[in-house]
Formats: sequence, structure tokens, C-alpha cells
Amino acid sequence: MSKQVTSITFFRFTTLRSKIWAFFMMQFARAPLRKVRGLERFFLMGTGKKGFNPNPDWSTYALLQIWNSQEEADYYFSSHPLYSSYVRNSEEVLRVMMRNIKAHGAWNGVNPFQKSSQLDPENPYIAAITRATIKTRLQLKFWRAVPYAQRFLDTATALKFTKGIGEVPFRNMATFSIWESEEAMRQFAYSDKHHKKAIVQTRSLNWYSEELFSRFQPYQVYGTYLGQSIELS
Repeated sequence: MSKQVTSITFFRFTTLRSKIWAFFMMQFARAPLRKVRGLERFFLMGTGKKGFNPNPDWSTYALLQIWNSQEEADYYFSSHPLYSSYVRNSEEVLRVMMRNIKAHGAWNGVNPFQKSSQLDPENPYIAAITRATIKTRLQLKFWRAVPYAQRFLDTATALKFTKGIGEVPFRNMATFSIWESEEAMRQFAYSDKHHKKAIVQTRSLNWYSEELFSRFQPYQVYGTYLGQSIELS
């Protein structure tokens, strides 16, 4: 019976000083995060520009955290000085709390997500994380082909939020998205001709040296991003 929960927090910075601070915290936040009680794993990540653009969005950083329990996550977000420091320096903060439904593949050699024993059968919303390491010799071909398909996310009416994330620009890429339902997510993935073509290319060209796909049930959302909130109701 797993009580594991996952949080992903997006911090948006608007001043030059705060952007420089956030950039350096990609390194300096690691030591205090390693000491946080109940935090199993964490991933400090940059983000990409809109439309699955591989160029960095220097205004936004993401922190993915995997917790032993909701209680330990709550304690961190309510009292830890590191989180308070991020909030003070940010113009906006958006945090999504999730429970894992299913995950397959590997992230840095392991699958860190455990299926939750506390899923709500009445909650239809789906959050998805796809993460991959692109083979060095295929990076140029990948970034020429894949962003075209991702532009059509703008036409997916059931998509509530999406953002490109990753640890190393161009090499480690990931996407985070929230959908109104699993059916809506699947419908886009397999009925949109541009996205379907990208899936076929991925399988035939074998872009990745490592990949992971995970589905979650989002159950709490705090804050806003670009002035917009995400309603789970």
C-alpha cells in the first residue's frame, strides 16, 4: 500500500535579479533538498518556451518532488525555508499535487513512481509526465521533427495545462500536462495526425537511450501560472 505523492511546482521569475537567483539555485538548492524529511527524490529542471521549443524559458523553473506521504509534503510546503525563499523571489508559483496511477520506463536508471493506494475513482483528471534522454547523434533530427507535432496541442480543448521541462537542454526533455480525462488524452495522442506521425517516428527511428511515461491523478492545485489557475472540478 503506497502513500507516495508527487508534487510539481513551477516558479515564474520576472526581474533580472530573480532570474539570476533562480539559475544559480539549480545547483545551490540541491544540498538542502537532500536533507528534507520524507523527500524520496527530486528533480530540479528548467523549462522550454511555448510550443515544445527546446530553447530555454529563463523565466520559469520547475521542481518535481516525490514524497513518502502527504503529511511530509505539507510540512515542507508550510515551513521549509528553501521553499519560502523560492516563493519570495517568484512572481508566480503553481503547484500540482498528484498520486501515481501507472508508470513504465526509467528516469536515470530507475522508475521512481509507485502506484498509489489512495486513488479517487470519482476524479477523472489525468496528469502525464513523459521524459526521455535523446541520443546525441539524433538530437538535431529530433528537434527538427518533433516540435511541429507538438504545436497542435493548442487545438486540444481538453488540455488544461502543459509545459516542457528538463534537466539538460536539448538532451533530457520532458513534458508535463493535465487533461480533463484519460480518454481525452488518448484521443489526442492517437487521433491527431501530426502527433500520431511523431509517435511512429519515435518507434521507427529509436530516438531515445532512456524514456519514461507516467500517468497521475492530480488532486490539488495551488497558485497560478501566467495569471491562470487550474480548476479541478
